[in-house]
Amino acid sequence: MRRLFETLGNIWKIPDLKRKILFTMAFVILYRLGGHIPLPGISLQTLKGLQGVGGGGLLSLYDLFVGGALRRAAIFATGIMPYITASIILQLLGAVIPYFQQLQKMGEEGRRKINQYTRYGALIIATAQGWGILIYLTKNFSAAIMLPHFSFIILGVIGLVTGAAIIMWLGELITEKGIGNGMSILILVGIVARLPSSIIIEIRNILAYGAGGGRSIFAEIIILAVIVFFVSVAILLTQASRKIPVQYARRVVGRKVYGGQTAHLPIKMNAAGVIPIIFAQSVMFLPQTLAKVLPEGAITTILGSAFTISSPVYIITYGTLIVFFAYFYTAVIFNPVDVADNLKKYGGFIPGKRPGPQTSSYIDKVLTRVTLPGSMGLALIAILPMMIVSKTGFSFWFGGTSLLIIVGVVIDTLQQIETHLLMRHYDGFMKSGKIRGRR
Repeated sequence: MRRLFETLGNIWKIPDLKRKILFTMAFVILYRLGGHIPLPGISLQTLKGLQGVGGGGLLSLYDLFVGGALRRAAIFATGIMPYITASIILQLLGAVIPYFQQLQKMGEEGRRKINQYTRYGALIIATAQGWGILIYLTKNFSAAIMLPHFSFIILGVIGLVTGAAIIMWLGELITEKGIGNGMSILILVGIVARLPSSIIIEIRNILAYGAGGGRSIFAEIIILAVIVFFVSVAILLTQASRKIPVQYARRVVGRKVYGGQTAHLPIKMNAAGVIPIIFAQSVMFLPQTLAKVLPEGAITTILGSAFTISSPVYIITYGTLIVFFAYFYTAVIFNPVDVADNLKKYGGFIPGKRPGPQTSSYIDKVLTRVTLPGSMGLALIAILPMMIVSKTGFSFWFGGTSLLIIVGVVIDTLQQIETHLLMRHYDGFMKSGKIRGRR
């Protein structure tokens, strides 16, 4: 414990790291403040007296990701999801359209253009998503709306799109001037913000058990033990890797001998991190959102029943999307050809494999095999706790999706802090001075 406090104290001794953490905290506070600013024309007192916005099911999970902004009908109700959806679309286009493929290979300039296109796409998606949220509010909570329908829709869309633009700006600032992983940190903040209310709900359930309702302490302990087990498995899945042995040829330069040592090339079992969960969840929000927005009919009935959290269609589709995005994003961030070329450039080789195409083919085969159990494990951890939540009525905060996002983002953030500490020759959080995160 003393070592932990020493490490936390060392964080504030590094001016650059201290500045990044303070920047991140300031942007997070601004994000939370925006989540409490209501849309124009909404009566908060009337809204609080009505049934909570979200109506349970998938929209309640969406409200969890935006930190309760949907429940409060705030200008940040769209959250970061429009930006994530636009990122998915741009990355899919980069896999099939030559122009976007060329942009991905242009380095910093191409990345800047892709980011600009992503922002434009996010604003377009935020407009459509904001319109859907407003239609949902007028359809189910008309008593809380104090403006005429047309004026409320126009002003509301402007407010929600502006809120989405501000969220994008805050996320990019956290990535550039803060601790990094801006978009993931904003999602993490939205989830953690519901922790106090979730704990209060569970305490009330325990207290209500004696009056014939709620759950017993024993049941709560069992559920919490299951949650701790899934958290442990999620950490192991995030940290697991396959090490490929790499040898470096010995070179003699003058009187000095370079190389000749053996190293390892780590292939992460879950190289994509929490991105497949976030991408898959952003896609799964669409059917239930359409069911809430569209007029009553056969289509809305089918969408509403087929894509509830406990339905087999939702579970199978969600798990398949997680596996797909795990492979897809791993292919985006890890290029076996580039890795093989870099090994060849620095005189490294895998024993028994020729440098060049044979090495890249071997790395690609190992990556494909390792990603399969990683993606399937990711899907199981995302789905099984969520099924427990739906059956037991436990708080949404403890669902598998939320746990995976929390574990992944916290480990990535600790890795960023660990890197700064080690660069300044301070001890890290672990005895070995390293947190084995993604490289």
